Amino acid sequence: MLFPDRRLSIDPEFPYVYETHLHTCEASACARSSGADMARACKEAGYTGVFVTDHFVYGNTAIDRCLPWENWVNGFCKGYEHAKQEGDRIGLQVFFGWEACYHGTEFLIFGLSKEWLLAHPEIRDCTIEEQYRLIHQDGGMVVHCHPYREESYIPEIRLFPEYTDAVETVNATHCSRFSRSHNNPLFDERAHEYAKAHNFPVTAGSDIHRIDLLLGGTAFQRPLSDAQDFIRAVMNREPSRLLTGNEGQA
Repeated sequence: MLFPDRRLSIDPEFPYVYETHLHTCEASACARSSGADMARACKEAGYTGVFVTDHFVYGNTAIDRCLPWENWVNGFCKGYEHAKQEGDRIGLQVFFGWEACYHGTEFLIFGLSKEWLLAHPEIRDCTIEEQYRLIHQDGGMVVHCHPYREESYIPEIRLFPEYTDAVETVNATHCSRFSRSHNNPLFDERAHEYAKAHNFPVTAGSDIHRIDLLLGGTAFQRPLSDAQDFIRAVMNREPSRLLTGNEGQA
């Protein structure tokens, strides 16, 4: 392992830690580690489970957008499938999601599946409003991730509270001492104020692209059974701890 001593510090009150924002090189052009390698790294670091949230069609995808929809989805899901296969082998929960991009404004989608994507090709070119309706009609959740990040690929800060279920108020790339990009805790402070102003539930994730983990995530008092259970826990505001990545040992 690249960083063998990088481990979570587990809080006995919140011992079940989930990485909610993770990319793989199979499907995200900016990622450097495979789904299987990410699964092994997260297991060794002490995570209970992870959500693979690769960049969707109009994000920084590694899959050719010219492919027919079925072929595109099959390629897009490889990172998740490799992570899931390895997670099942080593005892790490691996759940499916994705990160949808609208000209730099990005949302994490939870609670749906590869089969759902195959059956809903309209999700490819839908608007933010249409995305919210489609995701909701089948029980998914839309989380506005890093809403106040400022980078060259983000033309402007845009907020869509009417089409958002929850807000990622802690992104470890902003605040973890291990982060090498997007470093600015103010981005998270603003996200927290946004969520507070609109009474949104909140999540935390690391936005990791390689096995040098940032040790962020969302910790719960109980293990989650599946992605729908994660949605229930977030939307019902179950007790949780949002990890910045600075709680870990290295």
